[in-house]
Amino acid sequence: MPTTPTICDYLRGYPCGATHFVASWRVDTKPHLAGASGPRTGVRCVAGGTRNGLPQTVRSCFSCWVSKGEATRRAVLEQAVVVARQQGVGGLTIGALAEQAGLSKSGLFAHFRSKEALQLAVLDHNRTEFENAVARPALRAPRGEARVRELFDRWLEWEARPGGCLFISAATEYDDQPGAVRDRLVRDLRDLFDMIATVFRTGIAEGQFRPDADPEQFAQDFYGLILSCHHSQRLLGDARGEARARRALDVLLDHARAEA
Repeated sequence: MPTTPTICDYLRGYPCGATHFVASWRVDTKPHLAGASGPRTGVRCVAGGTRNGLPQTVRSCFSCWVSKGEATRRAVLEQAVVVARQQGVGGLTIGALAEQAGLSKSGLFAHFRSKEALQLAVLDHNRTEFENAVARPALRAPRGEARVRELFDRWLEWEARPGGCLFISAATEYDDQPGAVRDRLVRDLRDLFDMIATVFRTGIAEGQFRPDADPEQFAQDFYGLILSCHHSQRLLGDARGEARARRALDVLLDHARAEA
């Protein structure tokens, strides 16, 4: 039975359901609200026509119905992501977050049950925010160099938020701490690298990048520019960090560009 294509299917440029690829960077979805007796959902499924340059058969993350409890949980997670960016994921506690959110500790505990569950939920919420602010908008750009640059531009905008990119800070925090939080970060970072490599592959398919170019090498180099910009600006206070990162991207693309 054919499946509804996801954003990742269109990103990769492969037919949905192809056996040679796994759509990893995707938004988890629930069934569409079937009626009064159907399941609750925070996801609206659409079909037919196009939306933002993508077929409307793509599963959407636009909310069509949210309960009070879900709205409270979402608001708490939005604040928790801000706190995690500035104080670290390990600094998140149910007690401190409850005080900041104006909720009782027991009320917040009912949503997350443990500090680790809260941390994992924050990482998932951060991933969703990244998808909505960076990954999805980048897909609207034409394939090839334009899409690579759009991804880079939006990632730097994401990095400019207070506290910077949580993927980077949390990876530094948990790189040698085994456990569920590290495992979640490993999954997310691998998916990020895979997304960058996939964007690059579509550029090869369009004839804009050299056919012998290594997408995985490009992904590591691309992420390295984001990482160095993060440290240059936030740790070293170098106002020239972004300009240097953009010049380095130009060099990277010059090396990858196919001969005319």
